[in-house]
Amino acid sequence: MTYVLVAVGGAAGSLVRYSLGKFISGKSKHSFPIGTFIINITGATFLGIVSTIGVSSNIMLLLGDGFLGAYTTFSTFMYEGFNLFQEKETLNAFIYILCSVILGLGGYWVGSKIGNL
Repeated sequence: MTYVLVAVGGAAGSLVRYSLGKFISGKSKHSFPIGTFIINITGATFLGIVSTIGVSSNIMLLLGDGFLGAYTTFSTFMYEGFNLFQEKETLNAFIYILCSVILGLGGYWVGSKIGNL
């Protein structure tokens, strides 16, 4: 049952990430990877909420490990950050990477505070 919960959550999370990322990126006129940026920050915030509200282990497997694990994407984050460097957009690369890490940590912290209310 563990694997089914993670797989179902993961399938849903990856589909939402792909669709939302394409939608957001389609609206942006900049080379800055705003879709992945927004997805990773919101995912960190939601994980902070889910991990602190005291959900059952099955719900944590479905939402935390499955959905949010697939919704957020470290590999795409690295790929897009590296591409910004390759395209000589060094300032955007540093902004993207630093803000993603700082706001991701901040988002998780805010989510954990919300979850503890």
